[in-house]
Amino acid sequence: MAKNKNNKWILAILFFGPLAFYLFLLTGTNNFAVLPVLTSNVNDLTNLSSENTVTLDDKISILCFFGNDLLNKKTNALNLNEKIYKHFYGYKNFQFVVVLPVGAEEKAKQLKKELGATTDVDKWFFVFGTDAQILEMFNSLQTDYKLNANFYTPDAFIIDREMNLRGRNDDEDQPNGILYGYNAESVAPIHKKMVDDVKVVLAEYRLALKKNKREI
Repeated sequence: MAKNKNNKWILAILFFGPLAFYLFLLTGTNNFAVLPVLTSNVNDLTNLSSENTVTLDDKISILCFFGNDLLNKKTNALNLNEKIYKHFYGYKNFQFVVVLPVGAEEKAKQLKKELGATTDVDKWFFVFGTDAQILEMFNSLQTDYKLNANFYTPDAFIIDREMNLRGRNDDEDQPNGILYGYNAESVAPIHKKMVDDVKVVLAEYRLALKKNKREI
């Protein structure tokens, strides 16, 4: 009987121990790791058209460039929807923003309809611009990535509430250690890296809100 009790305690420690440690990292003030700012003052979306008023200011945004060939790249949207959007949808001021060329409006509606079959998509936003406007927006991220001829990149970017690009400066898979965006063509980088990094940014703001409330 005593042996069974000991086994249950061991199993409980093995199960809850890592979870408690992770929650401590997210809620502790001394050991909290901040996701680095890689680019400050990313352009807002004011020059781009949309059915809604969309801004990066005071929002935590996942920013994507799906290009003219939108429907052939919808796997990216499905991967991000499943691994990121569904998990963080409930957080206030969290949103997805997809930048597309003018003329892709109907494709955007079709994609949003497909995503909406399993998800409440009211925080998915599509904005449209000319070639020059899209390039200007993308270049404001100041990455070493490129848009292809269709104004597409596989990478999704995390933009914080101050309109800064957040990412990693010590990523072991990057030659220079800098990870500006997360390749959405594959689930692996989203699951292994992006999920954790979005958690860090959200936890950072939760801590800031708690601190502000204590100081008032």
